[in-house]
Amino acid sequence: MSSGTGRVIARRSVILRALSLLTVGLFVALLAYGLISKAPDDTIDTSLGRAQAPPAPGFELPVLQLGDLGSPLDRRLAPALADGRVDLRELRGTPVALNFWASWCVPCRVEAPRLERGWKSARGRGVAVVGLNMQDVTEDARNFMREFGVSYLNVRDKSNDVALDWGVTAIPETFFVSRRGRVVAHVIGAISNAQLRGGVTAALRGRPLGALQGGERRGTR
Repeated sequence: MSSGTGRVIARRSVILRALSLLTVGLFVALLAYGLISKAPDDTIDTSLGRAQAPPAPGFELPVLQLGDLGSPLDRRLAPALADGRVDLRELRGTPVALNFWASWCVPCRVEAPRLERGWKSARGRGVAVVGLNMQDVTEDARNFMREFGVSYLNVRDKSNDVALDWGVTAIPETFFVSRRGRVVAHVIGAISNAQLRGGVTAALRGRPLGALQGGERRGTR
C-alpha cells in the first residue's frame, strides 16, 4: 500500500471518528433537552421561597363543569366562560384558588369536601375556586364531582402539560392567585382547612404566603 493511500485511509478514519463523536454528542444533547423540557418547572416555588409572587403560567382549557358561581362571580365571569373554555387571563381581577386533581387520586377524595366547604365560603368574598382535572377519564371525573357535590368551576386537561408549567409533580396541589395574576401561595398535597383559609386571604391581599406542605398526594402518570 502506497503512502498516499495510507494517508487517505487515515484521513477517512479520522473523519469517521469525528462523525461518530458528533452523532453521540447530538444524541446526548437531544436526550438532555427532552429530559429538561418534560421536567416540572420549579419557578413558582423558587420565587415563593424568596417571598416573591411570580406571574401565574397561562392556560386555556375546556370547561368540564361550569358549576354554581353565585353572585358576584356569576356576573363577573359569565362572559369569559360563554365559549365553553377558560383562559386564565380572562379571570384577571378575580382571586383564584386553582386545584389540580384526578378521580383516581385517593388524597383528592379526602380534600374534596374541604374544598367544597371552602368554596362556599370564599365565593361570597369574590374568590373563585377552579378545579383542574388532569390525566383522567371524563366520565370518571364527572362521577367524582357528583359523588362529592362539587359545585365550583372545573376545567380539564387530558395530559399533564399545564401541570408541568406550574411545577406540579403529584396531586392534589393547590395554587392561590391574586387579582393581578400572581401566584401568592402553593399547597403541596391535600389541603387543610387552615391552609385553604390562609391561601384565600393571601389571594385577596395579594401578599406571598409561600409554598406549604400539605397532606398526602399521588404521583402523576
